[in-house]
Amino acid sequence: MIETASILTDTSEIVKRFSEIRNHSVSICSPLQTEDYVVQPIEDVSPPKWHLGHTTWFFETFILLPNLQGYKVFDPQYNFVFNSYYETIGARVIRTDRGNLSRPSVGDVYCYRDYVDQQMKDFLSSGPLAEPLATLLELGLNHEQQHQELLHTDIKYILGHNPLFPIYKSDYISKNYSPDTAKTIQIEEGVYEIGHKGDGFCFDNELGRHRVYLHGYEISSNPVTNREYLQFIEDGGYTDFRNWHAEGWDWAKESAKTPLYWHFVDGKWMHYTFAGLQDLDLNAPVCHVNYYEASAYASWKGMRLPTEAEWEIASDKFAWGQRWEWTESAYLPYPGFKKEPGAVGEYNGKFMVNQMVLRGSSEATPEGHSRNTYRNFFHAKHQWQITGIRLANSSP
Repeated sequence: MIETASILTDTSEIVKRFSEIRNHSVSICSPLQTEDYVVQPIEDVSPPKWHLGHTTWFFETFILLPNLQGYKVFDPQYNFVFNSYYETIGARVIRTDRGNLSRPSVGDVYCYRDYVDQQMKDFLSSGPLAEPLATLLELGLNHEQQHQELLHTDIKYILGHNPLFPIYKSDYISKNYSPDTAKTIQIEEGVYEIGHKGDGFCFDNELGRHRVYLHGYEISSNPVTNREYLQFIEDGGYTDFRNWHAEGWDWAKESAKTPLYWHFVDGKWMHYTFAGLQDLDLNAPVCHVNYYEASAYASWKGMRLPTEAEWEIASDKFAWGQRWEWTESAYLPYPGFKKEPGAVGEYNGKFMVNQMVLRGSSEATPEGHSRNTYRNFFHAKHQWQITGIRLANSSP
């Protein structure tokens, strides 16, 4: 299912890396008030408390219980509370009810993390891991990093929909972004290879490196900026059906006519950020747009979104990493894709329907968790992730 990095052969490095990743989740939550941990404004946003418990449950359920003789679970009821979507593991709290759980308390969840972390460190220090277990551990660490990004975006949604617009971190600094001189990158027609290669970690949906034929195309060196997207809004982009998919037009008629977190206050545009409500930076890449909006904007510009193959082949020619970038590709398996047996096989394959692929990474992606073959995926309507737009077109 995944390939494993060589770091997993050194027990001291394993424990160090495990601790660093686990501690980072805690640091993300450190600015929160206790009340912030339990809020679930919409189905897609999970309470921070749940993320902390779920990632802990993963290590307890898949590493400790099957492999540490005599391991005693912290609380037998937590399997029901913190299982996410693993049918193999059994019944669970439905997703929409995660915010209704006042218990376990935030303090209980942190005790749970401390308990499992200590058990994991003792287990990992006891000797070298067999390859299948090392592979599973690597998956667990990357799973936690995925939830670290979700923690950021869910916390932003929780605070950004509070009418007080509370600040998450007053000194929050986004990843550096240095736009190139605006230009169009030309890619020649030909046969190319896409998909993961090498010995480093990847998810199973990246495996199956294969050849694709691409017509000649051009792709923008820079993502679309707030300034450019504002022109779309001011030109009536949200009220002109001609640029929208039918499903997207239905969404647009019932939704706000801006990216998520944009507000027009006292005659000027502002947006909610991790540092609170700020003036809209017109030069920054547009953020929190869904696939419908990205596609409509591209149509308005007389262009289109790149396919995920086009994005990957051109990715070494432009800067990426501040926004997840929507592509024109449906989330489907690569040639030869096979789901692993058991619960781990539910990780990616079961979601390969009704979702669109995003490429790159975002300012909330943990260090070392991005690569140009990474296939992120979300439903077309979702805005709450840190998503943006890069344009493409067929060559003249």
